[in-house]
Amino acid sequence: MQMEEDLDQQTLTITTRHKCAACFQQFKKKEHLVAHMKKSHHSVHQPKCGVCQKHCKSFESLREHISGPLAKAHCSSIFSQCGCQLCMKVFESPISLGEHTDQCLLTAPACLGTINIPHIDYEALQDENYIDKDLKAVAIDCQMVGCGSDGSLDLLARVCLVDEEENIIFHTYVEPQISVTDYRYELTGLTEELLIDAMPVREVQEKISQILYNGESIGKARLDGGKAKLLVGHNLEHDLDCLLMSYPEKLLRDTATYRPLMKTNLVSHSLKYLTKTYLGYDIRLGTHDIFQDCVSVMRLYRRMRSQEHQDDKTATSCIKQNLIFDKGKSKDLENMSPDELFQISTPNYQCWCLDSRPRNPP
Repeated sequence: MQMEEDLDQQTLTITTRHKCAACFQQFKKKEHLVAHMKKSHHSVHQPKCGVCQKHCKSFESLREHISGPLAKAHCSSIFSQCGCQLCMKVFESPISLGEHTDQCLLTAPACLGTINIPHIDYEALQDENYIDKDLKAVAIDCQMVGCGSDGSLDLLARVCLVDEEENIIFHTYVEPQISVTDYRYELTGLTEELLIDAMPVREVQEKISQILYNGESIGKARLDGGKAKLLVGHNLEHDLDCLLMSYPEKLLRDTATYRPLMKTNLVSHSLKYLTKTYLGYDIRLGTHDIFQDCVSVMRLYRRMRSQEHQDDKTATSCIKQNLIFDKGKSKDLENMSPDELFQISTPNYQCWCLDSRPRNPP
């Protein structure tokens, strides 16, 4: 009789465990589940397993779930047959996967090399047909040379901007502000001759600002973006520092700090790794080609932006809803089901899929 009572008690304990609707982690007490939801910031914007629907903090976590040392056997088996190794989507059949892979696997853009011209301005920037396309983002990449006694200080020497259609909208070599001690030729391909009569930094700043702000006032751009462009790059803080420029943080899209693309310990991956892992081709096999890097970072951004998440919330409503979640009374939250807790939980980053929506909806 005592044994039966113990079994009944164990069964009751098992049935009363509280399971997270996003990551499936289980808790003995509801208050622990609520604390977990507040800390984890689960949302529909997190990478999700196409087999079991588990939400992961990053794509690296998702890869570990599917193919890591402790991968789930069922998910791993199905993904190995019908899953795309690049975008991590799961398809109905290997045939559907093959058709998808032809479009998902990209080829490396041609290298620009070290062209010996003063600079490139994209004439179509003033064309009405081009303006009507409403291309929202611009990607940037900079090349540095070394200064200082040991050549370890970065000095801007070259900059390139491309639009979403991978057109070069601006490219120039930059006049060194102080003496260059290391041109880093093996990495950059730059020489002293290429920087002779190069564009002064102030003029570079003016041209880039004109492209980015797109006729919008700085105040309006900082407030809600307005007509200003999104600036895409890898380690943008470093590039902007070398340009001696600033840009509204809400308009920056950095592949080095975008949480779904980071390591599980929130350390950045290299652009070379991200390009190979998510686009399927190699870059930086020799010198670092500025155009190739620029196009690759734009492709990464567009791939992340194109993700479809079933969420009707805008970025503003996400912030408001997160405040409600954080300030909600513990008892009220504990009375909610795991699915209801998941519905009011919001990410601690802005998902790039929101960029595909109108910036200022009516």
